Amino acid sequence: MSVQSEVGQADMLVGSINEPDVSDYIQLMKPRVMTLVILTALAAMIAAPGPIHPVMGLIAIFAIAVGAGASGALNMWYDADIDARMARTAARPLPRGRVTPDQALSFGIILSIGSVLTLGVLINWAAGALLALTIAFYIFIYTMWLKRLTPHNIVIGGAAGAFPPMIGWAAVTGSVGIESILLFLIIFMWTPPHFWALALYRCRDYERVGVPMLPVVAGLAETRRQILIYSVLLVPLAIVPYFIGLGGLTYLAFSVVLGAGFLWLAVKVYLTTEGREADTVARQLFWFSILYLYLLFAVLLVEASVHRIMA
Repeated sequence: MSVQSEVGQADMLVGSINEPDVSDYIQLMKPRVMTLVILTALAAMIAAPGPIHPVMGLIAIFAIAVGAGASGALNMWYDADIDARMARTAARPLPRGRVTPDQALSFGIILSIGSVLTLGVLINWAAGALLALTIAFYIFIYTMWLKRLTPHNIVIGGAAGAFPPMIGWAAVTGSVGIESILLFLIIFMWTPPHFWALALYRCRDYERVGVPMLPVVAGLAETRRQILIYSVLLVPLAIVPYFIGLGGLTYLAFSVVLGAGFLWLAVKVYLTTEGREADTVARQLFWFSILYLYLLFAVLLVEASVHRIMA
């Protein structure tokens, strides 16, 4: 075998190792975030007044999920430099060299345009416009501007993650109702304590890459205080859907019990200030906050589904 052919085979082998596969593109779309987007949008869609054909509903949810995935891919494209230096994100496709920046950018743009056009053309343009706003807000306002500029990045930028219920509602009604605004506000108020709990025990990561998360800029004590404040505001707000007829008795029970657990952990985070125990409690709040939001919207979805079946 010639030297040239050996080199050629080696080049082909290297190319095959670095060639992205389906799992790499799935990772770019942040599938764990997508599941929450799907749940919150679907719950609002089922709870919204008015009929929607099952096929149209599936198309709407698919488009919303793809739009969320597009946001994730574009976020990873822009943040590849800091992702490579943070322990939590170093295994993502771009830092590992599984996907090139151009591939991630092209993938994100194609998904963005495709998801917005699909939702706008096949469902309605109110929902399509809201999805476009969500993607643009997440990329341009949060990722490119606020994230590296201000400790309030997650407060303002968190609005992007709160839009899916409004999109799901608009997919059915063609408009934004007070009920979907309430669901938006619940996620909006949930986002700061959720991410600041993560930032408490990942503070060194953010400090290393120069991202001004609240613990880095204002300190751990102030972050714990803000977590408690936002938690106190969130819990009663999450009970309100029952009082406007959006949630039933089951939702009321879950929102009260889960809210009590959320507040208990937020108080523990506020009071626990030393060493590994502080990190442990912050980690507990972070993971419980995910369960909290999942269960609230899952119960809302089940109640709304039963109501539609019985109607």
